[in-house]
Amino acid sequence: MAAPDFWDDNERAQSIIAELNGVKAVVDQYEALREEYEDVQLMLELAEEEKDEALAAEIAGNIEQLSDKMSNFQLQLLLSQPYDKFNAILELHPGAGGTESQDWAQMLLRMYTRWAEKRGFKVEVLDYLPGDEAGVKSVTLLIKGFNAYGYLKAEKGVHRLVRISPFDASGRRHTSFVSCDVVPEISEDVEVEIRTEDLKVDTYRSSGAGGQHINTTDSAVRITHIPTGIVVTCQTERSQIKNRERAMTVLRSKLYERKIEEQQKELAEIRGEQSDIAWGNQIRSYVFHPYSMVKDHRTQVETGNVGAVMDGDLDSFIDGYLRSQIRQE
Repeated sequence: MAAPDFWDDNERAQSIIAELNGVKAVVDQYEALREEYEDVQLMLELAEEEKDEALAAEIAGNIEQLSDKMSNFQLQLLLSQPYDKFNAILELHPGAGGTESQDWAQMLLRMYTRWAEKRGFKVEVLDYLPGDEAGVKSVTLLIKGFNAYGYLKAEKGVHRLVRISPFDASGRRHTSFVSCDVVPEISEDVEVEIRTEDLKVDTYRSSGAGGQHINTTDSAVRITHIPTGIVVTCQTERSQIKNRERAMTVLRSKLYERKIEEQQKELAEIRGEQSDIAWGNQIRSYVFHPYSMVKDHRTQVETGNVGAVMDGDLDSFIDGYLRSQIRQE
């Protein structure tokens, strides 16, 4: 019986170490920027004394680079909400459209995986349900890294794709939608009331990848929270116990997020504001045809380099959204 406690403590220790490393990285980055700023100041003084135009031109380039670095550093410091520093649980759910939308979900899965890897974050698949012909019907990822949720909360919403369908023999243009949901991974230290009698737990044989023994036992777990109707599944671990633990982590996070959203809704009603969080309320469009463009409808940030975006280059969109939220606050 001691083994589960050991593993829980080990995971908690790893989480603390990751947080400390994240804080250390921020301090180290600040020190590096301060030294770079002082170096630029000294070079400016030297260029003025020597009337050196070539050095002045070099300094101008250094200042531009330093400005970009300081802007990115400022954004990191602005991720100060209580759960910004936490790991993120990201779910993708295709909309109507069958194979088209399921393929779009697979493309987004690759995009977010690439983005996370570029940042040095660790990606774990908690649940994966493949599509009938291509793509995925649903997928849940745990993205581990300092400020993972702080960044990825910018991606919550509906993502719209416009392209010539590779599945349409007539070569017609199709529009597909995928919903992206992001919540922080809430640890057991945070109080979220979950009563045993409110849970319906089903076990079944896993249909995902996981080794030669994956389909020989009922290791997959589906937990339904009866009062809210929230359903979470996990099937990537070989152990039913481990799948249940992971599913409970996702449920705890979803219930906490629901609680926060209800509080925000109450505040919005008090202020007289209206916020429509609906399936059709797309946050971003990805147009592959008749032209190439990715545009965020909340911030108007856009780019014509669709290939780079699909390879995980999302920082300009995330940056734009987070800064817009800060201005609103």
